[in-house]
Amino acid sequence: MDDVVAPSGRWQGRTEAGVVAFRGIRYARAARFGKPEREPAHQGVRDARSPHATAPQLPARLGTVMGWPEPLAQTEDCLVLSVTAPADAEPGRCAVLVWLHGGAYLTGSGEWNLYDPARLVRETGIVVVSVSYRLGVLGYLRAQGISPGNLGLLDQIAALEWVRDNIHAFGGDPGRITVAGQSAGAHSVVAMLGIESARRLFTRAIVQSSPFGVSFQSHAAAEKAGAVFLDELDGDPATAALPDLLAAQGRAVLRLAGPGGLNAAPPYLPVWETDPLPAQTVWDRTVRERAGAAQVLMGCTAEEMRAFYDGPHPVFGRVRRVPVLGEPLIAAVRRIVGRKAFEDGVFRFADLLTDAGARVYCYRFGWLHPDNPFGACHCIELPLLFGAATDWRDAPMVRPLSPAQLDAVGVRTRRYWGEFVRTGDVGDAAWPTHRPGSRAVHQLP
Repeated sequence: MDDVVAPSGRWQGRTEAGVVAFRGIRYARAARFGKPEREPAHQGVRDARSPHATAPQLPARLGTVMGWPEPLAQTEDCLVLSVTAPADAEPGRCAVLVWLHGGAYLTGSGEWNLYDPARLVRETGIVVVSVSYRLGVLGYLRAQGISPGNLGLLDQIAALEWVRDNIHAFGGDPGRITVAGQSAGAHSVVAMLGIESARRLFTRAIVQSSPFGVSFQSHAAAEKAGAVFLDELDGDPATAALPDLLAAQGRAVLRLAGPGGLNAAPPYLPVWETDPLPAQTVWDRTVRERAGAAQVLMGCTAEEMRAFYDGPHPVFGRVRRVPVLGEPLIAAVRRIVGRKAFEDGVFRFADLLTDAGARVYCYRFGWLHPDNPFGACHCIELPLLFGAATDWRDAPMVRPLSPAQLDAVGVRTRRYWGEFVRTGDVGDAAWPTHRPGSRAVHQLP
């Protein structure tokens, strides 16, 4: 099945160990600060055997915790997706997972080796579509006369439209689409649950560590963040060289984080009442009206903030050195901020969905190994789902597990995720659905 003819054209993929991958398929094009325009069907055969370049970005802030991906070039022509399927998949047979990567809306790529879904596909028989979209100011700047905002969100929806129209040829069932994301990707999934044009494009959702404590932005807040970027950029953002644009973005992010970088919230993210995200009242009504037919798997890790506070940090690094009181103080702050930014929002949103008729499963990830200094930090579940275990060999958050041990630890998680994508159920009587008002969760891994 490594030669597929779809409505978008003919694609040449690569088959290995029972899995076929089609990499770097362009689903849309966009001018700088322009809306995405669907890519027309092509003639002839397109080579889809190698990963595409990533969206322009600065180094990821959590690289010192989750490790670094294999390096890829960067380009503004980044609206691509990759499809990974069982090599023997018949057209339209398999349930589909559409993956939206995280990275604070500033970093990441569906093309990263860390998000390679081959292991998940091989073990579960689902099809996985990994999406890349515009990041930072190129995807989420709101500035009058320059960019409306929400371009990255529009990119994601354009990718879902491509999946609806093309995935049948790659072995996927367009009637069984689960959209999933982690961190900023999960935040995007939450947004889509209240966007009618997006909601028609998927049947189930997986929300991994969404920063619920970070609201989508008002026009005023988004334009303030945009003004800081424009103040840092010496030139016209429409024509500025990419290195200059990224450098200005980096300085703006530092300014917006405040003294000591204590404000870790993404400064460039989706904006209310800006296409495609409606006003909050309309979004809330759409979530409730659509919830009755929904199945949602959602949760967080037990110690989200360790990824942000226990690595290099200008303030907490000094606090940690304070005798006796330093470490307990940081631990208390981690717990409070983690609850407000992540965990409390999981239960609020689960209550909202369940009250409206959705079937919701809640989880919490704990430690992978007692000797790891990052514990159950943000991103800890990613090595259990994506990438070959060897891709995570140098990730500080999984030490001292060997690749073989890491692979074994993730078997149950991959089985749950695959079953949910196929059926909307987790396939385990010991994991009950969420009840309004409950804070019970299924402990993983």
